[in-house]
Amino acid sequence: MEFLKLERRDHIALVTINNPPANTWTLQSLGELEQLVADLNADPSVYALVLTGEGDKFFSAGADLKLFADGDKAVAANMARAFGRAFEALSAFRGVSIAAINGYAMGGGLEVALACDLRVAEAQAQMALPEATVGLLPCAGGTQNLTALVGEGWAKRMILCGERLKADQALTIGLVEQVVDRGAALDAALTLAQSVAKQSPVAVAACKSLVQAGRSMPRQQALVNERERFLDLFDSEDQGEGVNAFLEKRAPQWKNR
Repeated sequence: MEFLKLERRDHIALVTINNPPANTWTLQSLGELEQLVADLNADPSVYALVLTGEGDKFFSAGADLKLFADGDKAVAANMARAFGRAFEALSAFRGVSIAAINGYAMGGGLEVALACDLRVAEAQAQMALPEATVGLLPCAGGTQNLTALVGEGWAKRMILCGERLKADQALTIGLVEQVVDRGAALDAALTLAQSVAKQSPVAVAACKSLVQAGRSMPRQQALVNERERFLDLFDSEDQGEGVNAFLEKRAPQWKNR
């Protein structure tokens, strides 16, 4: 991979966006992310994914606007599809994904963080979806994922008014779950990821899919699905291992199958 760096730390995949100076997204890097998530999904030893940006200024500044300067609609269509495939793949990652926002997260840079399950931001980080400022709109899940996370009012304020948020305000509205000192986001995200290993990865995947499906499903149907997925867990090795480990007062040895 040219634009993404992958490091394995036990059950954690640490992925770094590596396209200095602003860690912008390209067709190639979006394809790399889509393929990387597919590879991690196929590896039962991976329980969590942590995503961060290279350097100490940018998490990611999104797409390079030079791609859209000449108004080529075919280029725009290719980029929009690539953004959608990559970030939707990240959102559907079977484990827990955590964005360690170590600097500016703008446009597609914020959208990739929104595609993650959790977000940790450093105190100096700033976040925005400023696409309308340049005659565009967030096309990588921003209008939908931001609204689901912070509500319609704040989503409209950020998208329609182009408001840029600092980390403390992002925490207040629920855009991020934790704010840490400069340089501490990665360690905080890795600590969260390590806690995932204590949970059954089969149960975590089921819980995650239920939470996300509830966004677009009637509550009564979601409750039925919840009970069905609970019963499905009894077909997994982890269910018996988890319960018996608790009763025997020992740490469970997850099989992830």
